[in-house]
Amino acid sequence: MRKIVSLVCEVEHLLGSDAVDVEFAVGRDGHLYLLQVRPLTVPAVPAAQPSQQEQALEAIHKKIQRSVRPHPYLFGSRTVYGIMPDWNPAEIIGVRPRPLAFSLYKELITDNIWAYQRDNYGYRNLRSFPLLLSFCGLPYIDVRVSFNSFIPADIEVSLARRLVDYYIKRLVENPHHHDKVEFDIIYSCYTPDLPARLKSLKKEGFSDTDLKKFSESLRRLTNGIVHEKRGLWRGDIGKIKELESRRLVIQASSLDTVSKIYWLLEDCKRYGTLPFAGLARAAFIAIQLLRSLENIGVFSRADYASFMASLNTVSSRLTRDLFHLSKAEFLRHYGHLRPGSYDILSPRYDETPDRYFDWSQKKRPNKIQARPFRLNSKQSKQIEILLGEHGLDHSVESFFYFIRQAIEGREYAKFIFSRSLSDALVLFKGLSEKCGFSREESSYADMECVGRLYSSSLEASQVLGASIEEGRRRYALTTSISLPPLIVDANEVWAFEIASCEPNFVTLGSAEGPVSSEKEDKQRLKGSVLFLPSADPGYDWIFSRSIAGFITMYGGANSHMAIRAVEMGVPAVIGAGEALYSNWSRAKRVRLDCAKRQVTVLA
Repeated sequence: MRKIVSLVCEVEHLLGSDAVDVEFAVGRDGHLYLLQVRPLTVPAVPAAQPSQQEQALEAIHKKIQRSVRPHPYLFGSRTVYGIMPDWNPAEIIGVRPRPLAFSLYKELITDNIWAYQRDNYGYRNLRSFPLLLSFCGLPYIDVRVSFNSFIPADIEVSLARRLVDYYIKRLVENPHHHDKVEFDIIYSCYTPDLPARLKSLKKEGFSDTDLKKFSESLRRLTNGIVHEKRGLWRGDIGKIKELESRRLVIQASSLDTVSKIYWLLEDCKRYGTLPFAGLARAAFIAIQLLRSLENIGVFSRADYASFMASLNTVSSRLTRDLFHLSKAEFLRHYGHLRPGSYDILSPRYDETPDRYFDWSQKKRPNKIQARPFRLNSKQSKQIEILLGEHGLDHSVESFFYFIRQAIEGREYAKFIFSRSLSDALVLFKGLSEKCGFSREESSYADMECVGRLYSSSLEASQVLGASIEEGRRRYALTTSISLPPLIVDANEVWAFEIASCEPNFVTLGSAEGPVSSEKEDKQRLKGSVLFLPSADPGYDWIFSRSIAGFITMYGGANSHMAIRAVEMGVPAVIGAGEALYSNWSRAKRVRLDCAKRQVTVLA
């Protein structure tokens, strides 16, 4: 590495530029040979000084070193940090979010709400632990805290401690699973295939008694969440419905702008993101239950796809309504959505509608027609027997009712709470403009300033100005720092290799087309393979553009866009990771074959 750095420094000195693309080879004699150099056109952004970078990296290094040790109130002898495990910050707010988006995500979900929900649903109480940490503005999940929160509350200490250590060890050995820990690393609910999956624990020293206790605990917890009549998810549906009426009351009130923002966000936490977190957990369990039927052999992959395609979510209704409602009616219902739900720089649908939709097109976009979902008598009998054998409190009919309602409920809850969030951002933009700050400048503020203004007589322009200035200074450093997606060792702060992820291939279909991005002319998206940075719900508009398929850099197997791709029958690769995404997106034409789990660069 020293030789490479020396070569690059020499090239920069000779050309008087540090914006260069350098190709080199290493000879058998160990010498470096420069092959070619190309100038790069890069945007002018304020860069932190090397001394500032070094100081920031040293602070991150020390923080990680301090955390790789036991904690008296946590199970697990160490921790690791990731941008994708549990609430997937890279997918929702991005790898380098502006300070406003970061602070909103922490406030609405990852500081307290996430832990309240886990505790309410029967998992360990982690209410004093923030889930999301900031490493110089880069968002990272504390994986040990996350894994502790998936331990049922009634598990004895010795077993819980060994489980968390096992989970962390397994992730360290399989870092490519960092975006799918709930499917491939931990056991957080009971499913009919759980006894078979738990056998892998025996190789790690867990006894039959351990497995029995753990299995019974997960069954009790799961039944409490999904029970036909008393399931906890039912109460969360009711809370979400109350949020919409409260939002209308606040917006119609005579409250000042700061007070409206404050109460929209407070209600959004209590009646929005808290029940949404519960419904998201129920939806995850629903997906796990469906997958277990496939693993056992009751379902085929086609059956699974057929069921998912039969769902009637908010997003699927959006696609239908686009071609049936007038422009005004459509925007009244869906106008609050925006790609990047927490990003004030991302325009809402109703702010720039022509940017997202073609209103002259009234023909329904192509959709692969999935086989209608029906259980045959053999499958119905098999599932009835499985439910009885495994002590899951459901009939076959109520079992599938729960699965459908949980998945659809999660999407509905996200749709409703994002309206309060979006309205708060609109009001914050107006407040900033009134104080003389642009939308761009307001993105550097910390939403904490609203709480300060609400609870004091401070001048808004002064508080906002100070917050924006501090945020701008910190963000200049954020854009100058790079860290690995999964930090296992503190020394990775100084040097790391970008490893290839194991992408999530969605549907069994295939697609071929020219590579496109969201920044291109929307007319050119038809028939293309679209590349997106994340699987955020605000990208639902892409399904109205007749794309052939799409690929995201970040996103999990159970993410919003993964569910949408199955519903619409659109081949997709969710969570390709930085290395693969960068390689594929530079191509001119690619082919996706989801059944073969393969992406081929054609040109």
